[in-house]
Amino acid sequence: MTSRTSRTTARATPARAVARTQTLLKGKDGIGTVRRTTLPGGLRVVTETLPSVRSATFGIWVNVGSRDETPTLNGATHYLEHLLFKGTAKRSALDISAAVDAVGGEMNAFTAKEYTCYYARVLDTDLPLAIDVVCDMLTGSLIAPEDVDAERGVILEEIAMTEDDPGDCVHDLFAHTMLGDTPLGRPVLGTVDTINALGRDQIARFYKRHYDPTRLVVAAAGNVDHARVVRQVRAAFDRAGALERTDAEPTAPRAGSRTLRANGKVEVVNRRTEQAHVILGMPGLARTDDRRWAMSVLNAALGGGMSSRLFQEVREKRGLAYSVYSYTSGFADCGLFGVYAGCRPSQVDDVLRICRDELDAVAGGGLSDDEVSRAIGQLAGSTVLGLEDTGALMNRIGKSELCWGEQMSVDDMLAKISAVTPDEVREVARDILGQRPSLSVIGPLKDKQAARLHDVVA
Repeated sequence: MTSRTSRTTARATPARAVARTQTLLKGKDGIGTVRRTTLPGGLRVVTETLPSVRSATFGIWVNVGSRDETPTLNGATHYLEHLLFKGTAKRSALDISAAVDAVGGEMNAFTAKEYTCYYARVLDTDLPLAIDVVCDMLTGSLIAPEDVDAERGVILEEIAMTEDDPGDCVHDLFAHTMLGDTPLGRPVLGTVDTINALGRDQIARFYKRHYDPTRLVVAAAGNVDHARVVRQVRAAFDRAGALERTDAEPTAPRAGSRTLRANGKVEVVNRRTEQAHVILGMPGLARTDDRRWAMSVLNAALGGGMSSRLFQEVREKRGLAYSVYSYTSGFADCGLFGVYAGCRPSQVDDVLRICRDELDAVAGGGLSDDEVSRAIGQLAGSTVLGLEDTGALMNRIGKSELCWGEQMSVDDMLAKISAVTPDEVREVARDILGQRPSLSVIGPLKDKQAARLHDVVA
């Protein structure tokens, strides 16, 4: 009988149910040390310690984004992000905002195509408050019907605000041009029709299905003590009964691959604007592709700064645009590369011709060793400077854990960037920029001018 009881106890509390803590990156004298604890229930807590500051940023990353939505649920992830600020059994919407305001902190959230993040930045002494408030929001949202109805109007206004900014809206258009009517090709905010059609029960089911501890990563950076953060997070989730599945394991990072074909598609939205907003682009690299470091250097050289090819040719030499740049978007299984420019409608033909000529020239091996060297230096510097506050550090460790399942030190990142060779940049330029481009345009183009756009992607 004793033996049988012992075996039963062993099954009820398996060894893997014990919290597991690892030091992922070891900093000098503890500064910059990154630790991860996996709690029973599959919840991961990662921290980066920076004792020299007096602030801390606390965030919770959720492995859900607009790509997880069906067509009828388009916009549900972002809608839910809003609703989690509207109140819990413990706090009203005013209580949530007032608690953080009262200590001079800031709190916000953002929704992307593959993840959502909620965060608060406070003085280090107020970190326990931030942990309690954000954890309460994530685990105890009421999603009250009256809040769903009230917030619907707010989201419709946000969609309208985006529509009023064609420089922002053109990026959604480019995603649709490249990816079509797919989860990645649809707008994160949803549409007026889908938001009006979403009901409380649909959103509540979406919340229950995706906001599971196994799909969450808790991240804190700044003057934080890892063990204390873990205890406070565990207590908050335990109070909500969210860690009852003691044998649960964290959800693995998204994986897979898809082939995006360069389709040479042209999409034009004719709108009365002062400028025409254009994106010329093609399939890029997934965020896990080993060539992403060379791709980042290529992007910096082509359109990442004031000395870049596109900035010099389009703005400095010819004065055809105020804003012109290139960018990359990497997802779990595919990616996009684009060149954006905003210019007077009468200058669209010239701007696109120059951009296409530069893409072709670089694809043909036109980047010099000096340009590559300068881009490496620019990328290395901007990488370090972009991590100078606790919010950026929290974003780095949280996103790394959620999207890659591992951490990389700044020194290792700089080593990866510095190791990129001119030949590697030329090779990725040939593979990516050598594809037939697609084109998205928002602006007041005349019919003949719009018809000529197809020549740019021919």
